[in-house]
This record gives sequence, C-alpha cells and structure tokens, in this order.
Amino acid sequence: MVPELRQAYNAAFTDEKFQGFVQALNRYRTPIQFRIAETPVFVPRSFSRQMIDACEQIVDVLTQPDFREKTERAIPENFRVPGENAHPHFIAFDFGVCRNASGGLEPQLIEMQGFPTLFGYEVLLDDVFNAHFGIPPGYSSYLGGLNRNTYLELFRKIVVAGEDPENVILLEIFPQQQKTNIDFYCTEDYLGIKMVCITELIKRGNQLFYLKDGKETRIKRIYNRVIFDELQQQDAAIQEKAKVLFEDLDLEWVTHPNWFYRISKFTLPMIQHPNIPETRFLNDVKVIPEDLEHYVLKPLFSFAGQGVVIDVTPGDISAIKDPENWILQKKVEYAAVIQTPDEPAKSEIRIFYFWEEGAPRPRPVNNLARLSKGKMIGVRFNKDKTWTGGGFALFEQ
Repeated sequence: MVPELRQAYNAAFTDEKFQGFVQALNRYRTPIQFRIAETPVFVPRSFSRQMIDACEQIVDVLTQPDFREKTERAIPENFRVPGENAHPHFIAFDFGVCRNASGGLEPQLIEMQGFPTLFGYEVLLDDVFNAHFGIPPGYSSYLGGLNRNTYLELFRKIVVAGEDPENVILLEIFPQQQKTNIDFYCTEDYLGIKMVCITELIKRGNQLFYLKDGKETRIKRIYNRVIFDELQQQDAAIQEKAKVLFEDLDLEWVTHPNWFYRISKFTLPMIQHPNIPETRFLNDVKVIPEDLEHYVLKPLFSFAGQGVVIDVTPGDISAIKDPENWILQKKVEYAAVIQTPDEPAKSEIRIFYFWEEGAPRPRPVNNLARLSKGKMIGVRFNKDKTWTGGGFALFEQ
C-alpha cells in the first residue's frame, strides 16, 4: 500500500531471515498454531485516517444513552450474564482493504466485536519483527500516540486495575489447546496473570477461586476470552461446569460477556458511513435486491465466519425461518494489492480500541492484520499459500 516500502521490503526479503523471525516468535512451550505472514501491511496516513474516522462514528453510536436499550435483543437469553459493566473495555474493528469506484484504495468495515483479541501477541510480534527486519522510520504498529510501554501500561491498568495480579485470571476453554494460545502466554508474561480453564473454577458461595501452587486463590477480575457460543459445542460436563458463569458472582468482568453480542453484526444496521457497507436486518428487507450477487447473508449469532452465505440466492433468503436473526450486507470485495513473490494478496486490518473505566470514550491503541489469497480471509482458505496468515500493520505516523 506504500509502493516504495513494499518494493524495498520484498527486495530485501529472504526465506532464511523469515525462518529466523518465526523461530524467535516460537519461544513458548508450544509452537504458534496459525500461519505467520511473511510481511506486515504498510498503511499510508490517509488510509488509516479513514479507518479511524469510521471507528469513531461507530463509537458515537455506542456512546448514545439508548444504545443498551436498542441492543437488548442482541443478547441470547441463554447467554445473558449478570453484572454487566456500563461499557466494554475492549472493541475490535475489522476492515477489508478494497478499491473504491475511482480505483483508489479504501477500507470497508467487515465486522466488529466487543471482545478482546491478540492484545499480548501483537506486542511480541512487533518486538521480534523489529529485531529481525527493522521498522521503517516514521511508522508504528501502535496508534493514538502510544508506544510499547504506554500500550502495556494501559492494557495492565484496564485488566488488572488495582488488584493483585494473582486475583486476576485469563479465562478460556482449555486455553493451552486454543489456536491463539500464543496470546495467552504473552498475556501471562506482560500482565502477570494466569490463564485458567473453565473446568478449573471453584465456587464458594458467590465467589470463584482457582488453584495457584495448590492453594485456593480468590478471583476478583476475569479477563474473559471465552466465546460463549463455543460452550454449546463442548461436552455436557463442561457445559455444566460453565453454568457458574451465568450466576450473580462477586467479581468484575473484563470485558463483560454481554458486550460480545451488543457490539457485533447486530449493531451494523444502526450505522451509516462511507466506509461501512450497507447492512439491514433480513426481516426489514421487504424487496430482495435485484443485484443480490453484490450482497452477503450473515447469521447474527455465529463466530469465525460460520454460517455465512457468500453467493446469495433468493432461495437462500426464503429458506431462513428466523430472518430477525440474520443480516443482509452489501458485499465487500477485497482488493488483491499486497505484492508478493507470486500472486498479490488481500488484506484485512483489525483496529484495537481500549476503554478505561471513567473515560467518556474508547481510544485506538494497536492492530493486527491478516493476509489471504483465498476466497475468504482465514487459514483454512489459504492452504499451501505463502505470504498469507496472521501479522500486523505499520501505520505512517
């Protein structure tokens, strides 16, 4: 996206240097479970400003007094958790790199989530990339005037707050087995908290505990990495154990699980912006568009792209029995503009927003990027492809 940087990077790239970079990233007990992209995305200032402008317009909607009232239906009743915070601590916005009508590049929002993402791993990635390849002067992966130290200070302040780190946990379903476990190891290191599996929780009254060095230790804050939809795919014994999370507990959630649903595909029909594709609840669509090939059909309550219909037909729409739980969204056409040694790659950039307690608004802080040469973004669509996978963007400052 910045031609002179792209040309210089590709010319200096060697597989030997890249393998040394990957080896340095794999410093924990298990290797990274996803493919690491060979390159960052170099983002010019004009492009990043468009992304931030779209994010800020969404934040305007999220901070309206009636936003929670408008999104009550977004939370499935069987997944509603007591003790919801006044606002989420974390939001992630995903943008595709696309071409506009005049042939220039522009970001288009794909989706958003009121949920954490790879906040720890991206610090490690930036560190190791800089050591092996070097970051061009005037570029940074951090946003909002932050650097490595101030970013980690803010991350720690939000997650740990004033508690002893031993009373704060990262909660997941079998965290060591997750594809994103590298992020959990990084978070343990940077924040001093422990990853804990749902199956390891101990309930005493309305309090939760976990075993640390064989001793029951009180949990006062949960840095939540559990996607509650995934609970339905677990064995009955695990689902039974997880029922404790739906009780009124004496602890704080970071971010509270209800925000995963409030800030999601459900919110998109509320927003109009040039960098946000037209989105409507399917039950509000009275006339099926004649150019249906330019739309995508998405279920509200799914994750990781499951259930998405890319090539929509009128039959697909008529077959849906609960149209209030689906959205029809103008299709985003990714532009294959990242030059690689063979074919160009598409890219998606995720902007991280952090929201401190007491702050009127969240703020942009960091990012990740994914490169693809398949029909969709994601590892399973890029088998046997190089210069694809997970990475990050470097923004012109």
